[in-house]
Parts: sequence; C-alpha cells; structure tokens
Amino acid sequence: MKAKLPILLLLSLLSAGETAAQRPRYSFTPEQYQIPFPKSVPNAPDTVSVAILGDVMMHSPQFSRDHRTFLERIAPALREADFAVANMEFTLGGKPYSGYPAFSAPEYFPWYVADECGVDVFLTANNHILDRGAAGLRRTLGIYDSIRDSLGVIQTGTARDPAELKGNYPLFLSRKGIRIALVNFTYGTNLGSDQEWPKVNYMRREEVAAAIRSAREQGADFVIALPHWGTEYRLRHDADQGSWAEWLAAQGVDAVVGAHPHVVQDTTHIRGVPVIYSLGNTVSNMSAPNTRIGLLATLRFVSDPVTGEKRLLEPRLRFLWCTLPGRLLPDSYATLFVKEWANRRNDWLTPSDYDNMISTYRNVLDATGIED
Repeated sequence: MKAKLPILLLLSLLSAGETAAQRPRYSFTPEQYQIPFPKSVPNAPDTVSVAILGDVMMHSPQFSRDHRTFLERIAPALREADFAVANMEFTLGGKPYSGYPAFSAPEYFPWYVADECGVDVFLTANNHILDRGAAGLRRTLGIYDSIRDSLGVIQTGTARDPAELKGNYPLFLSRKGIRIALVNFTYGTNLGSDQEWPKVNYMRREEVAAAIRSAREQGADFVIALPHWGTEYRLRHDADQGSWAEWLAAQGVDAVVGAHPHVVQDTTHIRGVPVIYSLGNTVSNMSAPNTRIGLLATLRFVSDPVTGEKRLLEPRLRFLWCTLPGRLLPDSYATLFVKEWANRRNDWLTPSDYDNMISTYRNVLDATGIED
C-alpha cells in the first residue's frame, strides 16, 4: 500500500471565495492551507482513491531531456492515491527510438513513470500501441512484465494470448474490501492491424459488454470504463462519444474516463454516471492550442463498515500544465498543477508561458463548461 502524504490543498486562482452552494459538481478543493489527514475514526467509511492521468507521451525532442523532471511535480498526488493509472501513448519497440508518427520510446521511461512517479496501472489500448507492429507490442508487453515482476505495476488494454487477456480484461483493483474493475479499449490503431494475437481491446460493443458482464460476475463493486476515443483537438465530445457514453451507462458502468483527443473535453452525468470525455495530455512536446493543458481525475469509492453501503463520490478534477524546455526549467519539461503555480509568474524563465497557461486554462473552462 502506498504511504499517505499530507493533503495538498489548492490555491484560489480567479476568485477569493466560493460558497458550498455555488460550488459546481466538478470543482477544486477550496481550502487555502495544508492540513494533515484526520486520525482514523471508529466506524468511519473506508475510502479508496483511483487517480487517472491522460496521455503520457514521448516525442523525439523529449529523448534528449532529463525525464526525471517530467512528472516529479505531480508525483506526490499520484503516490497519495491508492491506485494511479496512466495512458501510456507509445510502444517500447526498441531502437531506433522514434516519436510521432510511429512511437518507440526508450525503455527507461515506463520504469520512471512507475518507480519514481507512483503509477500502478498502465493503460495500453490506444491508437499508437501497434506503431511497431505485433513484434513491437510483444516487446512492449515483455518490458511491462519486468516492471510488474519488480514493482507490481500492471497493464491492461492488450494481451499476448487468451490467458493473459482473461487476467487483465477486465483488470481488478482491490483494497479495503472494495473491488474495482477497469475496462480499457480503443477505437482503433494507426497500423490498422487486426491480428488475433497479440490482441488489442477494440471499441466493439459485444466485447466491451462481455468485459463489463465479466466484471460483475466476478464481484466488482464498481466498473470504470476507460475508452480511447473522440475527435482530436476538439474541446467538446463528438456524437460517437455521446452515443457510446449513453450505451456504457446503460450497461451499468459506474464512471467513464476517456483519452485520445489531446485536449480536455467537457464532462457530464448520464443517469448518475460521471463521464469525463477526455483528460487531455499529461506530458508531451505538443504545442498546438489547448494541448498543453490536461486533467488529473481522482475517483473516490467509499464503503460504510456498518451498513456495507458502497458508493462513488464526485470525481475530483485538477488541471495540469506541461511546460516545455526554456519556459519554467532551462532544459527540460515539467508538468505541474495549474493552481499550485497560479501566483508564481516570477518563477517562470519565460513569463509569457505563464500567461499562456492562464489564458489556456480560462479558454478551456469556457469551451468545456467545466467550472472552477
């Protein structure tokens, strides 16, 4: 189990005060100072948290930079969660390493994400997972096996054979008597290959429905759907995402958290099921409008030890900003929490990048309807 750290509570950015009645369903924590975790109280509900990151990418300009700075500013929040999940948007197909459009990242990168940053689950069902073909996927899964054996980090979304698929689709996370199933799938891959093995979990309703049923039959208390879907660079979900979200809610999932568009998209509830259409990028070399801002979504599940009631609380969303070399750090990338750095313009080597962060943040809030 991960060691717990003090709660890092967020600074106010645009307004000094907000009443509970004014606070939106998706909002940041309003307190303005640090407090420790409360001592355990007899008969208090058990809480299990799952923190989910969007696209963790490795473009070729990132190869020559110090990767240890990439996620270190958000790593405490990942380690604080009971489980941290990240979409690994690349293969480990070996040398020559390459970035877009056919990704093959250095092997040290996922080790860093797992060991130094505290990620527990790699999502591998995405459109780049076959960028080096079936052989590249097999090699990727072999390296992930080594990380699993050494650090206990597991992957879901792809499999080499039927036995492996049965073990990770759905993938179960269990803690404090709460069983959570992850169902990760993608609209397709750039290679377009549909060989039987190694298998990628595709966005096929029959297969996804079977995974959801299997989760319930195996005693899942909660099911999280993790689709790789949507229209790139669009700040609102498209019609296909909307149709799928309606269908997933009807199938009985408890939450939907998506990735792929490289930008943050709108959020909603469908019959009580929270839907976060896109988390956007976590770290990358992208600089197109809105691609440097992302979300960390934390889902919290509680179980009452007296009544046995188990429920999902409102998701917590925290905005991220990926700084490029020369903006905050002289020679590397750094992903940070927007609100932690909201009053620190003087810390930027390039203050105009701070201004870019704030204006992008406001633009995304306006376009998506997510309120803070």
